[in-house]
Amino acid sequence: MIINHNMGAMNANRMMGVNQANAGKSMEKLSSGLRINRAGDDAAGLAISEKMRGQIRGLDQASANAQDGISMIQTAEGALSETHSILQRMRELSVQASNDTNISDDRNEIQKELNQLNSELDRISNTTEFNTQKLLNGSLGSKGTSSDATKVAVVSTSGLKATVPGVTDSGTYDVKITTAATKASKVGNAVAADATVLLAKGKDLVINGIKIDTTNISTVADLKNAVNAVKDKTGVEMTEGANTTKEIKLESTEFGSSKKISLSGSDALWQAAGALGNAGVEAATINGIDAVADITDKLAKTTTTVTGVGQKVLYGNAELTAKGAPVDTVTITVTTSGASMHIGANQDQTMLVDMNEMSTKTLGDLRTVGSENYLKDVNVLTNQGAEKAITTIDEAIKQVSGERSKLGAFTNRLEHTIANLGTSSENLTSAESRIRDVNMAKEMSTFSKNNILAQAAQAMLAQANQQPQQVLQLLR
Repeated sequence: MIINHNMGAMNANRMMGVNQANAGKSMEKLSSGLRINRAGDDAAGLAISEKMRGQIRGLDQASANAQDGISMIQTAEGALSETHSILQRMRELSVQASNDTNISDDRNEIQKELNQLNSELDRISNTTEFNTQKLLNGSLGSKGTSSDATKVAVVSTSGLKATVPGVTDSGTYDVKITTAATKASKVGNAVAADATVLLAKGKDLVINGIKIDTTNISTVADLKNAVNAVKDKTGVEMTEGANTTKEIKLESTEFGSSKKISLSGSDALWQAAGALGNAGVEAATINGIDAVADITDKLAKTTTTVTGVGQKVLYGNAELTAKGAPVDTVTITVTTSGASMHIGANQDQTMLVDMNEMSTKTLGDLRTVGSENYLKDVNVLTNQGAEKAITTIDEAIKQVSGERSKLGAFTNRLEHTIANLGTSSENLTSAESRIRDVNMAKEMSTFSKNNILAQAAQAMLAQANQQPQQVLQLLR
């Protein structure tokens, strides 16, 4: 028997320390609810769970971003709702002004209200903002530049974007004009012009169904003045002295196949000597030609043949003006400065929300390039102007409807994004919980075990401390 080293007490003391330490760890886990309270608890698990936590917080913030995006879009859409209401009132006024029961004073009063409504449309376009950011002034719209605007000019690039997946903020397009737009045209006989005019003086001259007053016509210049006085009604204007032979030329005021020159109903003397075109040689009705262009998306490597309306060429919602001759090729570069919505937890997980300018200088009847058919040009002081205004406003309503539809699509997409982000965050949180959180029932069992073992070790230590006293029995 020895007394200098009580090995039983030392062993019991060591085991008691171990059990107390384990019980302390279990108590820490039960107190925090976490299985991993320090890296030493599970080094690999800590690294994995921290990465998951970054993803979870990123997904939650992305969901908040998407909700903010919806709020911004709804702000713009709410403004456009009022724009629609204003346009409907403007159309109502235009229909009213088209009725000849109104005199000039009446139309003047109607025009005053239209002017005020136009001003309000511009105010809405220029001042609608979200978090101090302008929404409808064009700063969030797409922009395009032409390598040669004299041949192909960019009017609007709305919807003109690259079609390659993942590339949504820019595009490069080659526009090749295969058919140039022309105006309807009749060229008269310069030699017999004055004689024929004198011969036909007072005879019926009808251009596109509109009768021209030829009572006081004596010269080609008189004829020009008479024809051009009603060109807004006929859609035809006359020039003379265009070259050294001073040829007479009738030409439609606008480009395209829908524009024509018809002399049906005119006295035969007007064409007998070819004063207003070559009778028997030319068709009774001459039409213009629409532009045709091949548009190549250089990123998607696709080519689309587009037939225009006059010089106006539509590609999606984008509008180009084809002014050049056949075989002219121009490159259009499009960039979109829309609002980028970060809708994911990681880099470059974004979507672009673009909003076009909705002002009186961009809304209107743009089907005929070169004509002043924007809302800012609406004038109902005449019956013809009021009739034209109806079509112009109809087109503006259509454009605003298209913009609201696009914004609604953005909203629906973001709502689906929010739902998806919520599901992803929930599933990732569940995975992170399995790594990081403690199983309380299991850990309570472990704590109870370690606590009992610590108490048992303490009891055994007491017993071991009693053993050296047995040596006293030998000293009696």
